[in-house]
Formats: sequence, C-alpha cells, structure tokens
Amino acid sequence: MGIGLGALAVLVLFGLLFAVWQFQRMDRVEVAHVLSPAGGGGTNYLIVGSDGREGFDPNDPTAGAVLGDGTADDPTERSDTILVLRTTGDGAVMMSIPRDLWVTRPDGSEGRINAAYRQGPAALVQTVQGLGIPVHHYLEVDFVTFAGMVDGVGGVPIELPHPARDLASGLDQPEAGMVTLDGSQALAFVRSRQYAELVDGSWRTDPTGDLGRVQRQQTFLRSVMSEVGSTRNPIELIRVSNSVAGGLRIDDRMGFFDALGLARRLRGLEPESVELPVYGFSAGGASVLGLIQPDAEAALARFR
Repeated sequence: MGIGLGALAVLVLFGLLFAVWQFQRMDRVEVAHVLSPAGGGGTNYLIVGSDGREGFDPNDPTAGAVLGDGTADDPTERSDTILVLRTTGDGAVMMSIPRDLWVTRPDGSEGRINAAYRQGPAALVQTVQGLGIPVHHYLEVDFVTFAGMVDGVGGVPIELPHPARDLASGLDQPEAGMVTLDGSQALAFVRSRQYAELVDGSWRTDPTGDLGRVQRQQTFLRSVMSEVGSTRNPIELIRVSNSVAGGLRIDDRMGFFDALGLARRLRGLEPESVELPVYGFSAGGASVLGLIQPDAEAALARFR
C-alpha cells in the first residue's frame, strides 16, 4: 500500500508540475489595466474565437485585425465569434455578441464591435464593458488548434436536426441525430459560412447567416468543454493540455489558480445559452445590428 500511495503522490506532483509548465507557456494579452474588479457573485470571461493563421500577431497593428471591419469575405477578418461566459456557484450562462453589432467604442467613435479590436484587445474589453457587462478575464481561442484537440478526446458529440454539409468548408454529415465529429469535421463545422441542411429531400442553406454560424460555434465550445471536463485518461489529458497551451491566449491578470479554478468549473459544464435580441438596419451603407430594447437589457442584466 505504501508503494501505491507513493506512486500516487509522484503522479499528482508530476501532474501539478506539468500543469504549471503548460500554464507558463501560454501567451498573455495585456488587458489587466482595463479588466473589471472581481465581485458580484460571478465571473465573466470574454472569449474571442478565431480561425487562427500561422504568424499572426493580434497585438501588431500592421498585421491586420483579428476582428476586421469588412464583410465576411474580408481577408483581414480573423474573429469567428465574440462571446461572454459567466460562471457562478449555481451554473453558467453564455451569450454571443454579434460582430455586426453597432456600438460606441472607447475613443467615442461608432461602428461595428468587430472593429474595436483594431485598437487592441483592451479596446474590445472596454467596448463590451460599455454595454454594461463587467469583464473579469479575457481569453482568445484558436479554433484550428482546438479542433486538433478534438481527436485527443475521441471526438465531440454534436446534435444535428438534419443531415448537414458545406461544400466550401468541407463539412459532410450525411446522418441526422447525435453525431461525433473528428478534428477535421469539427473545424469544418465551426468554419461553415454556407451551412446547408437536407430537409424533405432538398438542401436548404441556413437563412440566419453569420448568426447561425455563431450559434454553431457556441454548440462546439459547449461540447468541447463537456468532453475535456470529463476526461480522466492521463495520456488524453496530456494531449489536451498541449493543445490548450498552443491554442489559448489569456489575460495578464489570470494566475495559475485562477486558470485551475476555471478548468474545474468547466468540468461537465453545459452553459445555458442567452440570446441577445437584435434587429438589422443600415449605417453608412452597411448592414449592421442594433439592440432591441428592453429585451436586450434583460439579457445583458444576466451577466452583471
């Protein structure tokens, strides 16, 4: 028994040291000076999901914006989703912020929220705070790396109401119901801009456009959280931690035990989705989105 306990202690120590080493490898984003103070009974994480490309540095203003201000085909547009995750002792809620939401940015200018990042991640944090949402921590998720992590946990389950495909992204799911996506299909799922479903014998393109894509990315992130949180195999955990370290950038205020606490809260977490009510209008010849009040205020209040 003594040998068994000793071996267990060594494994625990090794796991802790490995976790610390992986945490120290993560890139930091300098936003601590604008983050909201802790309090209010919950913690809000502003999560920026991007379809990462090699050699891109979002802190380099000459490199192009992660959150471009152009159309969906704009090659400088790097963000796929902006969302807020709030965790409390009672559970969690998650809300996407549409990239075309018309907002007032920190410098007083107006425009799409996805252009705020051109002024740096701190400007994006302040813009979200301008909606009345405290931001306690900031994370950037690279979907390409996280999709690679999917294979490490044996795939992620996604519920599909109909067979689905996207000839551009490579998505090809001929069966409806609960399907398990491997890494390549998971990436095709979150990248899909021409998502189509087979309904009554005909292929129908998703009419919700970018909003539908954001919802699918939320579904993917929830599934990844649940699968990673339930992983117990130490070899799989090492694979997962390697992927996380390479595909995640965190704020410079987050300490190791903050990250450890988040990892524990994500275990088996299935956040409730909160929809931000919006309507479409034209500004400067471009199609943008505005908040439908008072419904939007009720949704935003759930994150305070």
